[in-house]
Amino acid sequence: MPIAVDIDVMLARRKMSVGELADRVGITPANLAVLKNGRAKAVRFATLAALCEVLECQPGDLLRWETETEDPTDG
Repeated sequence: MPIAVDIDVMLARRKMSVGELADRVGITPANLAVLKNGRAKAVRFATLAALCEVLECQPGDLLRWETETEDPTDG
């Protein structure tokens, strides 16, 4: 997926656990793990705003676009 999620980076900078972030944002640790591991298909703006508020950051600190590279084993 060309969108990379850097929640781990911000968690480390803020010295915060996944559980604490989930509690403060108001989502389950399981849903936060899906988002943080890049398996989410979408994120609500309200959730993104809450993440930014708790982590004191901008959306661009959490999400970034990467070019997709072709897998040489495909096709």
